[in-house]
Amino acid sequence: MFNALTLAVSLAALALAAWCGFAAYRDQSTKDWHFIGMAVVTALALAQLVVGVVRLARGGEADEGTAIFVAYLLGALFAVPAAGFMSLVERSRWGSATVTAGAVVLAVLEVRLHDIWWEG
Repeated sequence: MFNALTLAVSLAALALAAWCGFAAYRDQSTKDWHFIGMAVVTALALAQLVVGVVRLARGGEADEGTAIFVAYLLGALFAVPAAGFMSLVERSRWGSATVTAGAVVLAVLEVRLHDIWWEG
């Protein structure tokens, strides 16, 4: 379950990055539908946080330690919302570029989360 959720978050983040990157290329700021996409990606990251905490509560252990695992889960949860708030300040193509960067950061965090908690 955790691998499938990690893959879903990664693919959604990369899709958001491509979408907002295309908007930045077209010299457009973030629009309402971009924020809906950010909300979907954030909801997936929140689901991943809940699943991860439940697995820890049931006695599961991350390969590199619980603190690192929880820190990456929290970073994954806040990467896209932080970029979204920054895009509200910069209402130009650079706002869309900021969301693109935040989504790429989330995808990289997901790869690291997979490394920290790998299911054989």
